[in-house]
Amino acid sequence: MGEAVDEWFKREVVVHEAALMRFLRRCWPHAQDLHDLRQETYIRVYEAAARSRPQQPKAFLFATAKHLIADRLRRQRVVTIDTVGDLETLDVIIDDVSPERRLGARQELRELARAFDQLPAKCRETVWLRRVDRLPQKQVAARLGVTEKTVEKHLMKGMRLLTEALFGAGASDQSEDEARRHESGQAREQQND
Repeated sequence: MGEAVDEWFKREVVVHEAALMRFLRRCWPHAQDLHDLRQETYIRVYEAAARSRPQQPKAFLFATAKHLIADRLRRQRVVTIDTVGDLETLDVIIDDVSPERRLGARQELRELARAFDQLPAKCRETVWLRRVDRLPQKQVAARLGVTEKTVEKHLMKGMRLLTEALFGAGASDQSEDEARRHESGQAREQQND
């Protein structure tokens, strides 16, 4: 069976080496690790094929490489206790969320949800698409079948109503100025892209 796996491996996997290396170069930031990643990918594919041949060898090869990269990234994020040493000497402030802060955050979230539900339908949808889904103004306009100027008006009205509901009527003037500055900044970013 070893010979059959060897022949299968050469015929179905090694032929994709150039594409695999391009994939690894694109996905892995450390060039010095690329050959090791390739070899480890080959080992995993070969061992799996010895048990059972994949139906789609090329897809299996790239999926294996992708999982290997994910494993390595996960391992890089893990810091051993030996590396960190004595945590107390780091003088790091640990910001545990107290029950009071958690309760306050939940109350604020409920107030926001209540205020959001009170918005007119078009304003609510526009605010959601722009601020939550973070869609560009042009895309929101196309999705809603309105002009970009109308999207801007709905967004301003929605933000003003939310500000008034959450912070009172006086806060909306300041909020409108901030929203306009934010919108013009995003428009410039989109033009530069």
